[in-house]
Amino acid sequence: MTSPVIPPPVEDLDLYQRRDRNIKESAIGYALLFCAFVSVLTTVAIVYVLASETVSFFGKVNIGEFLFGKTLENGSYSCSWTPQFADKGFCVWPTVNGTMMVALIAMLVATPLGLATAVYLSEYATPKVGKFLRPIIELLAGVPTVVYGYFALTFITPILSKIIPGLNGFNALSAGLIMGVMIIPTIASISTDAMLAVPRSLREAAYGLGSTKKEVATTVVFPAALSGICAAIILGISRAVGETMIVAIAAGQRPVLTLDPRQTVGTMTAYIAQVAKGDSRVGSVEYQALFAVGMTLFLITLLLNIISKQISKRFQETYE
Repeated sequence: MTSPVIPPPVEDLDLYQRRDRNIKESAIGYALLFCAFVSVLTTVAIVYVLASETVSFFGKVNIGEFLFGKTLENGSYSCSWTPQFADKGFCVWPTVNGTMMVALIAMLVATPLGLATAVYLSEYATPKVGKFLRPIIELLAGVPTVVYGYFALTFITPILSKIIPGLNGFNALSAGLIMGVMIIPTIASISTDAMLAVPRSLREAAYGLGSTKKEVATTVVFPAALSGICAAIILGISRAVGETMIVAIAAGQRPVLTLDPRQTVGTMTAYIAQVAKGDSRVGSVEYQALFAVGMTLFLITLLLNIISKQISKRFQETYE
């Protein structure tokens, strides 16, 4: 006759279960640590490649010419970006000028439309309508940027050319307008989340004092969510500065110092895309100029992120 199996004491079961749970928690912690390490390592590797090639570039090109242009033999001043020309110029400001002009036009479109959309979704739309509209608006962010670029070139530019005299086939205005449409979902989505995070009690207190829905949205909710709204706008600027295909297709690739949005301009990302086609020999000065421009773009984006963090801390509201 076999002896019955005696189950372990309840205390031992709890010990085994706790040990298994601790092992699983430790494994998850190490997996997350590995993912974080990969992210940090990737960032460090990118910065290292940019920095090393940029240093090599400045070994061939004077940093003063890169930042301030150069004085020619006849005494005239030149600030041109023509690394692939026979008469090479490495003044970066024409590409920065084109980038900032297109980004400014885009933000003039995206900021009011994005914030107006956020106010409607958070304050005016019913929950059912909001759940229906938000995915549709965010679909704009899923459209490939090359489609936006060709849409600007083949549809927006011909329309604008009938209204605006002197508009070039490739111009900063069309690229900026379409880029603004592309950025609307970014600003609208983040701003909506920031406004919805404002406590309901603030709205109810304002309604109790006789405020209208418009007054509540503009004088109570908007100031309370200002931290998130500013972060959304700066994130939109970063997106505009780093956009490539729209400006490469619709704005052109002729970096010039101009404030006329009707003209063809060249941006930093457009030059990167142009060199990345393989027309420049690896190790050449025009190839290394790609990394110098990339480092400049990286520093601009880093500065925008720092400003975003500072503004978020400055206007952050805490509620108990």
